[in-house]
Amino acid sequence: MILVLNAGSSSLRCALFRPGAAEPAWRAHIAVIGLQPQVTVDGVVLHGEAPPPGDHAAAARWLFERLPSAPSAAGHRIVHGGLRHAAPVRLDPEVMVALKGLVPLAPAHQPQALACIRAVEETWPGLPQVACFDTAFHRTQDRLAQLYPLPRALIDEGFVRFGFHGLSYAHVARTCPHGRVLSAHLGHGASLCAIRDGRSVATTMGFTTLDGLMMGTRSGAVDPGLLLYLIREQGLSPDAVADLLNERSGLLGVSGISDDVRVLEASEAPEAREALDLFAYRIVREAGSLIAALGGIDALVFTGGIGEHAAHIRAAVCHDLAFVGVSLNEAANARGKGHLEEDGTAVKIRIVPSNEEGEIARSVSDLLDLP
Repeated sequence: MILVLNAGSSSLRCALFRPGAAEPAWRAHIAVIGLQPQVTVDGVVLHGEAPPPGDHAAAARWLFERLPSAPSAAGHRIVHGGLRHAAPVRLDPEVMVALKGLVPLAPAHQPQALACIRAVEETWPGLPQVACFDTAFHRTQDRLAQLYPLPRALIDEGFVRFGFHGLSYAHVARTCPHGRVLSAHLGHGASLCAIRDGRSVATTMGFTTLDGLMMGTRSGAVDPGLLLYLIREQGLSPDAVADLLNERSGLLGVSGISDDVRVLEASEAPEAREALDLFAYRIVREAGSLIAALGGIDALVFTGGIGEHAAHIRAAVCHDLAFVGVSLNEAANARGKGHLEEDGTAVKIRIVPSNEEGEIARSVSDLLDLP
């Protein structure tokens, strides 16, 4: 069995896969780690059972005691692999040092994943572990798509666009391997990716996960001069600016109510509607840029929690992309399954459920040549 660990900023997804299987034999999810953890196992909420207070490592060890069988290998979602890692890699001390050095570029995810790696090593010393990177999928991009217009010395030092959500996009590429695909990974973190014939061409996230689309609590792209003004004229410290952009902006910041699309859709407050409208507007604006990078569009794919379940957001995005041939079937969109485009239209519209854990299990099986 392959143990898969997908650590979020305050959550942990854990699954067991048989080599070659597309779906897990067992899965669990712990939400709100560090506060009041909520545990789901195989789709059933566990009432009265929760890990002890602590970090992701404590939550992982608690789950390990409840596994139905011991693993023969483990795979981890690692948000940032830097320029060095363009493919999954077996973990060793040298790789761990490199991943620790990337913590400042993904502070909400990298430490949690490293904590889970340590928990596996402590529980099963010597168990083969594999790192699967969210950045790796985008290393196929042309050099120009990865460059910032910065001084050459900074470019050579590695200040380039990395892109993220790569495991999610790899699954989309596997599902829709041909043509010009615009994929929208919409969740608490959100991005778009232009995929041509299964390879990343361009994406909205850049050096960090803060760039691009408006998100749950993250601002996405803002004028760099605005940040300088906040520091120089408003007296905010860099840490205060980081907190503002990462934790107090996005849907939460604009609405002043919640970072949850479901809560905002149920609200009658005009601020809630404006936040949702801005979210869709920013998606469409960035989509235009990526469609230009693709030279057109053959398919639009929605994935991630919002992309898969928020019919209103899908409808708003598709409506404003009508100029490139996107035409949504409202009844199919309300059902949330199957072909969502109107019959006879050129641009296909699909929902592809995110399956990062399945991509990780496949990578572990291939790298370690598991039977």
